[in-house]
Amino acid sequence: MSFGDPNNPYGQQPQQPPQGQPGYGYPQQAPQGVPPQQGYGYPQQGAPQPGQPYGAYPQQQPGMMQANSGYINVPGLGTVQVASMGRRLGARALDGVVIGILYFIFSAIGVAGAMGAAESAEDCGSYMDPGYDACVNEASAGIIAIAFGSLLVFGLITLLYEWLMVAFVGATLGKMVLGVKVIKENTGQNPGLGGGFIRWIIPMVGAFVCIGQLLVYLSPFFDNSGKLQGWHDRAAGTLVIKK
Repeated sequence: MSFGDPNNPYGQQPQQPPQGQPGYGYPQQAPQGVPPQQGYGYPQQGAPQPGQPYGAYPQQQPGMMQANSGYINVPGLGTVQVASMGRRLGARALDGVVIGILYFIFSAIGVAGAMGAAESAEDCGSYMDPGYDACVNEASAGIIAIAFGSLLVFGLITLLYEWLMVAFVGATLGKMVLGVKVIKENTGQNPGLGGGFIRWIIPMVGAFVCIGQLLVYLSPFFDNSGKLQGWHDRAAGTLVIKK
């Protein structure tokens, strides 16, 4: 009676492991669709849910941060990088320079207008002349109107600069230079008129409360979600990303 290999002391053929299952001393192979680096036979993070085919791993949900990476998944844009506070504060400083230039221009216009009104007051003649008081009052009213008018126009232009550019472009000049953009967190699109206005008005309201405006601009430091959203970003539903 033959029991197989004569060199086998037990007289039996060596058993092969069942197909598809690893045996002792045999290299393990991952099933098709599982990345090799994940290994096989050990639980992996992001494992497929019940009912899903093996090897199908759920994708990151929109709005979720990738842990400690500074990246976030935004609908319509995919994975984007959150803008650093250095870039954001640098962009704010550049915008301050732009606004300062506008302020200088309109202040010069106001001063020139006020000087012209003052010269008109000198032309009123002597206080003994009939109509002198009316002439001086008219010149003084002109000086006040020019001063307030120039400030009003300056405020309107700064409003339109910050509001409309963020609303329709997603960036001011300073943000463009430093590669920063403001988007709607839930769509990835530009903030629009409503989002842009909310994002502008909150720091302006803070300006009337001591250092409130500065606190609003620094408030992203207080955000522990990793998105660096300031109070004005949360109210407007916006996110600042690196382009």
